[in-house]
Amino acid sequence: MKSLLLNIILVVSTIRLIPHLLLLYTAKHRELIKADLSRWSSVYFNHPDAYPKAWLLIRFMTAYPEFRNLFYHRTGLPGKILSPLCRPMSTLFLATPKIGAGLFIQHGFASIVAAHEIGKNCWINQQVTIGYSSKGEKPTIGDKVTINAGAKLIGGIMIGNDVTIGANAVVIKNLPRGATAIGVPARVIKIYGKSLPDNTSIVATTP
Repeated sequence: MKSLLLNIILVVSTIRLIPHLLLLYTAKHRELIKADLSRWSSVYFNHPDAYPKAWLLIRFMTAYPEFRNLFYHRTGLPGKILSPLCRPMSTLFLATPKIGAGLFIQHGFASIVAAHEIGKNCWINQQVTIGYSSKGEKPTIGDKVTINAGAKLIGGIMIGNDVTIGANAVVIKNLPRGATAIGVPARVIKIYGKSLPDNTSIVATTP
């Protein structure tokens, strides 16, 4: 019964999403959109190509407001014009000019993403703040970075590739590649999964 209801909802939703489907194949950043669809498919269906890209777009635009924000960010003005047809999440703000392929946003409620740049295949959860310091500087984030719920990244810091930032951590210094950081202020407890000895300090480095 649930499956039938879902199919009916998707069919109805397809009508309003016809212009969005056209953008999937004509937008300037269409390859980025397709990469996003593959990433979200990997998360929800355990395979990047579980379904055709058009079906994935309909599915994710219908069910996940967070994906709508990302789609409209990729498509710029044309997407903004279409947004009343399928409204984005009102409390998720993507104010980063360059976002790499494959960004996944889970429960993006009350998140502000105002980085200088974000790399490929990153993961952002809810109530995350990525933004400016009092000096007007903002973070640069590498590839495959996971930012858990409630984390805050502030100022002109550099976050290396493969970094994991724990829930509610406050990051105000650079983090090296492979770091796992937790706490307020955030401290590095692992590098590529290997725990650090007690009292070991990590020198802030660029990614």
